[in-house]
Amino acid sequence: MTTGMLVGALGQARYTTQIARAHMIPPYFALVHPRTGTPIYATLLVTSLSSIIALFSSLDVLSSVFSISTLLIFMLIAVALLVRRHYDRDSTPKSNLVKLVLFLVVIVGSSIGLAVCWGVGVRGWIGYGIAGGLWFLGTLGMQVFVAQEKKVMVWGVPFVPWLPSVSIAANVFLMGSLGYQAFVRFGVCTGLMLVYYVLFGVHATYDVAQELLDDEGGDKVVGDQLEAD
Repeated sequence: MTTGMLVGALGQARYTTQIARAHMIPPYFALVHPRTGTPIYATLLVTSLSSIIALFSSLDVLSSVFSISTLLIFMLIAVALLVRRHYDRDSTPKSNLVKLVLFLVVIVGSSIGLAVCWGVGVRGWIGYGIAGGLWFLGTLGMQVFVAQEKKVMVWGVPFVPWLPSVSIAANVFLMGSLGYQAFVRFGVCTGLMLVYYVLFGVHATYDVAQELLDDEGGDKVVGDQLEAD
């Protein structure tokens, strides 16, 4: 378990690098080692923060927190895929957008319902039947009433919206099997990051920062290299 968490923490440095490239954290953390090509500064940041958090949590809880974050990312990717396939800003009518949002709420909500039924130990098939039925109707409704705006040119995820919807349900169900202590720590960390994003990150994206640098005639960040004008 320890080895797996260490590998997972090191892998998180790649996400940190992309966040730094968007200027939501200092772009210094987007720089990579010129010889090895690894994001050394982002790796040091992630491992340092992980070590500090590990002082206040058990290994089992930390493993569950890492699992929650990973499953949540997978679930959000499936949601994003449905939005990307069924929504186009220039061509999707407002009525279809409302339907898409409604069916997404039904799919995610019913998936949470299935996880809650399992977590609280619901006996019998009524709870599972209601939640599973809502999930089925939400997915079917998206297929029937919301047209796909973007067609796959070469290769794409098949069986849309069913396969992404199954992914949402599976990831939410797996999250529901984890302990409440992990959710408390995950909620605290998520809340702090949202506060940071609202107060600073959203105002310091790459486009905003690049405009300021252009106006000042200073350095530009191109990809993962720092270049001077």
